[in-house]
Amino acid sequence: MVEAPYDSRAVANLMLEEGRRHSLGITNLALQKLLYFAHALFLVEHGRPLVSGYFEAWEFGPVHPAAYQAFKAARDRPITFKASRQNLATGDLVVVEEPAQAQVRAHIARTIAQYGGLPPSRLIQISHARGAPWHFVVDKSRTGMSYGGRITDDLILSRFKHHKVSVGPSPPIGDPGEDTPPA
Repeated sequence: MVEAPYDSRAVANLMLEEGRRHSLGITNLALQKLLYFAHALFLVEHGRPLVSGYFEAWEFGPVHPAAYQAFKAARDRPITFKASRQNLATGDLVVVEEPAQAQVRAHIARTIAQYGGLPPSRLIQISHARGAPWHFVVDKSRTGMSYGGRITDDLILSRFKHHKVSVGPSPPIGDPGEDTPPA
């Protein structure tokens, strides 16, 4: 059975839980890059999207607007809460449930193990690599037509699988603050 893409907030909640298991304090800026990497790798490996919705090319790299909104209250501090949604029947806020599928949980565990310990500045460097999807969208906006800075799944499929970047830590000069919406 092919699962539909998951709510980005559900996958983000799972990433935060996995990060806590490894004693990682994950900020919204880092979470956005981790969510993007997990989505892109899942898309390339399984031929289907991990999360519903879309990513946009913001100043500090790819951002999923729905996940960003859910965690923006944490600002530049490690996120200590889970994303919630409003129950339309009762009006109550309920935590968005994490995906239970073993394949997804293993994928998120692997993503956090590979990228979760990197500083935000390194995650930004990786997401900004020349020719990678974020770079392609930003470059296209400078030289031609760009559709709202969206990083589409087709673009991720065509460019991310060829994106080869060393994942080892590099000496950052300093981590930027939180992502800010494009002007």
